[in-house]
Amino acid sequence: MGKFLKIAFFLLIGILLIWWSLQQIPAKDWNDFTQALRTTRYWILIPVFIMLTFSNFLRALRWRLIMEPLGYKPSISNTFLAVLIGYLANLAVPRLGEVLKCTLLSKYEKVPAEKIVGTIVAERAFDVISLGIVFTLALIFQFPVIQAGWLQINSFASQNNQPKNNHLLLYIIAGAILLSLLLLFVFKRKMQKIIKSIKLIITGVWEGVISATKLKKHNLFFLYSFGIWFMYFAATYVGLYGTPGTESSLATALSCLAFGSIGMIITPGGIGAYAFLMAKVLELNGVKYSLGLANGTVQWFSQFIILLILGGIGLILLPIINKKAK
Repeated sequence: MGKFLKIAFFLLIGILLIWWSLQQIPAKDWNDFTQALRTTRYWILIPVFIMLTFSNFLRALRWRLIMEPLGYKPSISNTFLAVLIGYLANLAVPRLGEVLKCTLLSKYEKVPAEKIVGTIVAERAFDVISLGIVFTLALIFQFPVIQAGWLQINSFASQNNQPKNNHLLLYIIAGAILLSLLLLFVFKRKMQKIIKSIKLIITGVWEGVISATKLKKHNLFFLYSFGIWFMYFAATYVGLYGTPGTESSLATALSCLAFGSIGMIITPGGIGAYAFLMAKVLELNGVKYSLGLANGTVQWFSQFIILLILGGIGLILLPIINKKAK
């Protein structure tokens, strides 16, 4: 229930952001926004589709590389399709896809799910570092824009912060401890089995995380990581040419990628947040807010559709491929 409420809360923020973003368009610029959507160069979505598909393929290759030190080498097709299905699941429930792609690979490749969950943790840690590098490069090339954008994010976050009830939190923690002790006393034998299972899972996850430090092909790992983020950057840059009036420089695309990635984290699937932050970055680069919002909306929607198509293909192909292989 807690997880559901958390997802619902951030989904609501995303919907409110869409409404609020539209409200920020001055009445005189509303026609520019609708006209930009009507005159979108949809053929631009073809190279974007190819680049994002290739980035997912590189992600599958990188994930496979991290699993090698554990002694597992799943097929490229199963790994790639599991990644696509994982992204599809993330559109519905954030982070569900990370677990789902591990269970799918565990089912079809007979690898322990708890160990490859650890490899996902290692992957995400490196993605955070990669995003930090993107922000650093954006700071170098567009310091005023990044500074202004970061101040706006902080301002928005402070406005939406809810006061925390520290006493309630303490009561919940104390209650959880007491309940755990009671369960341990009443169901001692069963709890011992559960604890043993939890230990096995934690051990497996830790082995998966540590596997990233035992890579035999470090150069290939960094090449895949660079390729993934370069494809994101290229797709963002090309996407800026999707609507008239938003064609921008490589430096602007870098800033858009940095803040667009933050938007993807803030709300489920980046709904509302991605387009809004893209619009603000473009506005700071001299593009009308209405045109920037139109481009951000088109880019977000195109990514949504791409993940929907690729994830759907993955769902269909994965059992078919493995049935034939069996």
